[in-house]
Amino acid sequence: MDKTRFSAPVAGGVLSGWVAGEGQPVLILHGGPGLTYSYADAAADELLGTFRVANFQQRGLAPSVEDGPFTIEQALADVVGVLDHLGWDRAYVVGHSWGGHLAFHVALAMPDRLLGVLAIDPLGAVGDGGMAAFDAEMFARTPAADRQRAQELDEQSMRGEGTEADALEGLQLVWPAYFADPPNAPPMPPLRLSMPANALFGDISARLPALEKGLAEVQVPLGVLTGARSPMPEDEAGLASAARVPGGWGVSVPDAGHFPWIESPGCVLSAMRRLAGS
Repeated sequence: MDKTRFSAPVAGGVLSGWVAGEGQPVLILHGGPGLTYSYADAAADELLGTFRVANFQQRGLAPSVEDGPFTIEQALADVVGVLDHLGWDRAYVVGHSWGGHLAFHVALAMPDRLLGVLAIDPLGAVGDGGMAAFDAEMFARTPAADRQRAQELDEQSMRGEGTEADALEGLQLVWPAYFADPPNAPPMPPLRLSMPANALFGDISARLPALEKGLAEVQVPLGVLTGARSPMPEDEAGLASAARVPGGWGVSVPDAGHFPWIESPGCVLSAMRRLAGS
């Protein structure tokens, strides 16, 4: 299916992406922060043929604006900018990982622009979002020969130090740990990382208490799709967050990790059909 490219004007520049398909509109929010958005294309592609889907590169990497500020407030404003450019008064929002966490904020901040929200194996909105358990499990799954180097590179990146090449080396070392069966994980696709976008983690942590409190006030349909064998602890992150939302629901995909659409094709479409009531 042909994908039409777009560039949505936002503060400081544009956010670039693609839109395709017919049906109710769905906006994809990729993970990271600051990760190449194309990794989520396969999840978005599941929805084509049933929905009209847009995927875009968030702030931090070309061809989108590379400068900040890297805050939740700006990320929310960027979502509005893309919706406005596409002419979508209301849409479904589907977010993965960090994008799933952002989707919780979207659900709370702009219910008038939403048809519903689906968070895929998200960083949670309860407690610390599952961050500590996620980090521990990722390193526990990484072979001992690579673990120390991976931890050093991760700590360096979180301090805002090092280069993109350093961060990508660290991601390469832990990549198999994202999957249900690490020894047989697919190879890491070509990716880039925005080092400045790591500043978002500070704002994510600072806003967690208010977000957790606000979950009870979410007024739009909200579902969470998790991988039962993901390093992201579903009982502390996605499923715990969905349980705080009135009418919220969660689905755990057996034998799937952090990218459930790879290990269980069709699961994203199935969850979206449930969310849309179709």
